[in-house]
Amino acid sequence: MRLTKFTDLALRAVMRLAVAGEGAPLTTREVAEAMGVPATHMAKAITRLQHLGVLEARRGRGGGLGLTSLGRRASVGWLVRELEGEGEVVACEGDSPCPLRGACRLRRALRGAQEAFYAALDPLTVADLVSSPTGPVLLGLVGPRPG
Repeated sequence: MRLTKFTDLALRAVMRLAVAGEGAPLTTREVAEAMGVPATHMAKAITRLQHLGVLEARRGRGGGLGLTSLGRRASVGWLVRELEGEGEVVACEGDSPCPLRGACRLRRALRGAQEAFYAALDPLTVADLVSSPTGPVLLGLVGPRPG
């Protein structure tokens, strides 16, 4: 199974914010620069994470991004499920439905594999993802320097 780039980006944002600590809150642009991605892409991921209640954004002086208590204790499996949506691993229906859909064993096997994938992520929390050696690396990430 392969995660979408959007999910990957959102997970990296959550990880970076998890190690930001109680210091100065990071902006969307700062997180995007640290991850080496366009700020517009990061903004979409940040918006989705806000809707999930994983992070909050405060405007104005002293504002920025921060993880909520849900974001700190969230299961990685839950988060990936929410970001990826309820899609099937293979497309058996649609404009050109698979002729095997009525008697296919592959679809069920792939669905089971998908659930096993998520189940392997369920025990992990965001805190687990940023424990050493990952946390110190995340803290050292900075965006490209001008000039």
